Amino acid sequence: MINMAVFASGNGSNFQSIYEATKSGRLKANIALVVCNKPDAYVIERAKACEIPCFVCSPKNFSSKEDYEKAILQELEKAGVEFLVLAGYMRLVGPTLLQPYKNRIVNIHPSLLPAFPGIDAIGQAFNAGVKVIGITVHFVDEGMDTGPIIDQQAIRIEDEDTRETIEQRIHEIEHRFYPLVLNKLFGQLVRDRG
Repeated sequence: MINMAVFASGNGSNFQSIYEATKSGRLKANIALVVCNKPDAYVIERAKACEIPCFVCSPKNFSSKEDYEKAILQELEKAGVEFLVLAGYMRLVGPTLLQPYKNRIVNIHPSLLPAFPGIDAIGQAFNAGVKVIGITVHFVDEGMDTGPIIDQQAIRIEDEDTRETIEQRIHEIEHRFYPLVLNKLFGQLVRDRG
């Protein structure tokens, strides 16, 4: 079974759906650690309620991004983490984490990449007037939402949709889709290990 860490910066609804998928057996993996960069993020409360260790580490407390990521790396190693799952983590991952976890860091993004990378993807798509939006699960590289795409799911935007209804629909899909994609990915990793 894969030992993973979930990285989040906010509410943690994707963390919650991943946790529930592990508990129900739909996702054959273990959440060994939650990593959060915001001391007031609600995901911390969610992790406590699920009895998952949470490492809260604000980049403001470090003199460099490298030092910040070294502190995280230390915690990941202590927890025996093999795979990093970004779920609303609002920071670019640097080489200190990318190198030891090469091809073992994934992210979920609320657009059909390469369209609308970066922050406020749903707002970008809504303002552009597109008729199809969706979500992308991709490997993480040094760029902003530029890593190889693993899977995507699209939804049509209806005339009556508002930004709020689109956000709600996207979150509902994310909560179902991310655990499914992770399960396929982890199953392949376990098979490859033999």
